[in-house]
Amino acid sequence: MRIGIPRETRDGERLVAATPTTVAQLVKLGYDVVVEAGAGAQASFPDAAYRQAGASVADAAEAWSADVVTCVNAPEPEQIAQLRPGATIVAMMAPATHPELVDAFAERGVSALALDAVPRISRAQALDVLSTMSNVAGYRAVVEAAEAYGGMFTGQVTAAGKTAPAKVFVIGGGVAGLAAIGAAGSLGAQVRAFDVRPEAGEQIESMGAQFVQAQAAQQEVSSDGYAQEMTAEQERLTAVMYAEESAKADIIITTALVRGSAPRTITAEMVAAMRPGSVIVDLAASGGGNCELTVPGAKIVTDNGVTIIGYTDLTSRLPKHTSQLFGTNIVNLMKLLTPNADGQVVLDMDDVVQRGMTVTLAGEILWPPPPVQVSAAPAAAAVVAAPVVDPAVRAQQEKEEARRKGQRQLVGYGLAAVLLALAITFSPAAFTGFFTVFVLAVFVGYYVISNVSHSLHTPLMAQTNAISGIILVGALLQIGSDNWWVTSLAFIAATVASINIFGGFLVAYRMISMFRKDA
Repeated sequence: MRIGIPRETRDGERLVAATPTTVAQLVKLGYDVVVEAGAGAQASFPDAAYRQAGASVADAAEAWSADVVTCVNAPEPEQIAQLRPGATIVAMMAPATHPELVDAFAERGVSALALDAVPRISRAQALDVLSTMSNVAGYRAVVEAAEAYGGMFTGQVTAAGKTAPAKVFVIGGGVAGLAAIGAAGSLGAQVRAFDVRPEAGEQIESMGAQFVQAQAAQQEVSSDGYAQEMTAEQERLTAVMYAEESAKADIIITTALVRGSAPRTITAEMVAAMRPGSVIVDLAASGGGNCELTVPGAKIVTDNGVTIIGYTDLTSRLPKHTSQLFGTNIVNLMKLLTPNADGQVVLDMDDVVQRGMTVTLAGEILWPPPPVQVSAAPAAAAVVAAPVVDPAVRAQQEKEEARRKGQRQLVGYGLAAVLLALAITFSPAAFTGFFTVFVLAVFVGYYVISNVSHSLHTPLMAQTNAISGIILVGALLQIGSDNWWVTSLAFIAATVASINIFGGFLVAYRMISMFRKDA
């Protein structure tokens, strides 16, 4: 069978559905690939590179008449007319909001697979173009913000003085939000982020950002990984938090989308309270915008000097790598559709992944698909409702429990002090000096490590493990002792210290190699 790769015709679109690298992979699956002339030019992929990868280069009519046609955006009516009956079209289609497109595919008698309808289950992640696009958009949002901000993201200390790092506030902890957090953090900014899903907090903190806590405004743990529409009370509470955070931020990146619709998170009043020179990048501009003043597809500057970026083509501004990632999603899909690697598409409607993204099958409308069971876990057992407790009684109980806890801690501290006094009194004189050094080392180590950025913990600990060399030297000096007990402890200490030393340097070496260009 032939796979056609037409050139994208949407205004400003620079992406292409296949690169020379992914074309070679499609050829290995047994397909003949035909690429429209100039399809990859905007992404820096010349026709010669496609020919070298095993594809043929032809005109648009031949690409659209292939057995399987893959493209980035949904085809226009005149392009659908060029599809031959029985063909398969693979693209982003948004079938839920474009029913006329579904009808056009059915009327033409083709099978349509919507790339933006891939079920959100683990084994379908390799096909998920929405995650691919969101990841790129989040990264590019930081690039756009850096250009518009006019200042440095990282703090600088120079002979001419010092500059404070940029304060970045990210709304949303999904794929795009996490990508933005990572990019801003790598540039040295102080990043804070919020998401209504409480489970997103751990992911945000793992990227080095501070998770803004707003307990009363957050939802329960989501069952499908998506945020739900907020209640009126949640909206009120989050609005208060957004106002506080936006007034402090130099850059705001919004990513909130609920089923393709952008909830309002930044009002005109909040924008008016921001400092001149601040920047807002609205990644939800395609859904109407999270910011009240966002103009989809444009960059504007407000009367108080705040730049609001509402570009809807952020992924196309990085066409080379985005096309490569998008093309890899296509390859992974074709591997699923070609179980025998013989160049023949086999659609299996018993497969929830294929069924979930199939809009039409040989002209038959199959949209919307049946719901996908995302978890095979048994239903949770019914929980007996807790008895209602009077707030005043509960407060008294909590106060009493706190008092008892304080008493237990006081008794524990007292016993520890007594034991320490006895140990110092009846121990050799040298013990006091050794113990003093030990206590000071504990305090110094705690305050040094606790004030180091999370992103530096691994290399810091890898290097400080070399301090185990002191233990190793002491252990080697004691191994020759006449006391077998001392010798045994010295041998164990030498072994553990050696593991720390070599392991620490190995971890440091592996981390450093990640930043080498020749790695």
